[in-house]
Order: sequence, then C-alpha cells, then structure tokens
Amino acid sequence: MASRSPRDIYEDYLGRRKAVLRALTQDVEKFWHQCDPQRENLCLYGYNDGTWAVDLPAEEVPPEAPEPALGINFARDGMERSAWISLVAVHSDSWLLALAFYKGARLNREEREELFSLINKLPTCYEVVSGRVKPSMGGPTTNVGGLKRPGGGQSRTAPARAARHSDDDGEDAAGGSADWEDGEGDPCPSCGRLYRTEEFWIACDFCDTWYCGRCAKMTEKKASQMKQWRCNQCAGMQ
Repeated sequence: MASRSPRDIYEDYLGRRKAVLRALTQDVEKFWHQCDPQRENLCLYGYNDGTWAVDLPAEEVPPEAPEPALGINFARDGMERSAWISLVAVHSDSWLLALAFYKGARLNREEREELFSLINKLPTCYEVVSGRVKPSMGGPTTNVGGLKRPGGGQSRTAPARAARHSDDDGEDAAGGSADWEDGEGDPCPSCGRLYRTEEFWIACDFCDTWYCGRCAKMTEKKASQMKQWRCNQCAGMQ
C-alpha cells in the first residue's frame, strides 16, 4: 500500500463523501430505483471523483479494501424512505471512515490525529440527510467575522456542525438550529488553509463545503449578488 499523507487521504475521503451525498440527496430518485430488492446484495460506492454507483460487492475474500455495507437494497421497501436513506447514510459514514483509516494505516500518531481532525470538521452524511445540518437557503452562504451569512450580507442562524452540535442546547435534534459562532480551524478543501474569523469564506450550495474566498475566487460583494454558488467539484458533476 503506497504511503499517503493525511491531506491526500482527506482529499480522497472528501470526494467519496460528496459522491455519497449526491446519491442520497441530488440523485435520490435514481438511487432509489437502482436499489431494487429483487436484485442480489447491492452496495453504494462513492468514488473520489464525485461519482457514485450501486453495484455488487467485490468477490475476493478478504477484499482489497473495506467494502460498503452489503445488501442495502433489501431494506428499501420495508421502511419509510427517509428512514432507509438515513440508514444507508449511517452505513456509508462507517465505510468512509473505515476506508480513510485503512488508507492511513501507516500514518503515525500525529498524522492520524491530523486526519481525524480534518474529517471531523465536516458533518457526516447522516447529519446532512437527516436534517441535522441544513443546506444553505436563499443564496450562497458566506462567512466573515465568525457568523455565517447568506448572499446579501444578512446575518443568519448557522447550522451546527457535528463537532459543535449538542442536543442540550435547546435545539430540535431533527433539524432545528441555534445561533452558532464559527470556531477557528476549518480547513479549505482546495488549499488546506485553516479558517480564521476575520476572513471571507463561502459555502457551496450543493455540497455544503466551505472554501476560502481566495480559492473560490469570490468576494463578499460578489457573493451578495449571486443566488447560488457551486464549487468546482460540484460544477464538474453537472
């Protein structure tokens, strides 16, 4: 297994996560129909180029790398669609983490901590599809000075991310939101720079990933005039 840096493994994780989220949100009807319970055991594969596929598992035992949950199609018609999608999301999160740390098996302690820190700053697939993290509404979501704001510069209540979410904060666990101020440290997927509260950042309206203004080639004034903003990776999946 070739040696990889935490950043390399994170980029692989990021692409696969976006692919899974695309299947479970944007392409959910297509995904639903492909998971026919009459077929054999099927798995949801997310690839690091942002594409996904419903396919049979690897035949080799043990497989070359961790495989997604087997037989997701069998439960499709036995439960409500939203519950089934959430179940697939939970199993997908488990697979994404397992694959990332399989690829990082040769990392040292500090590198493993770095990898987990990068991954843990993103909401899980389950949090996204279950509504615990809300997609941005009404324009591209931007960030300057600590509070996330949509296009137009109006302050808004920001979604609570996984590492900062607490059911004891008086918010509805099924998707309610509370005022939440960004902490420093979120990495830009393009350059790896860590978020600082005095800088301008913007979130993709399709994958909810945050980018620094420099990598997004965006300013607060320009963002305020847009209805939606799509990152390069999501733009390439159109």
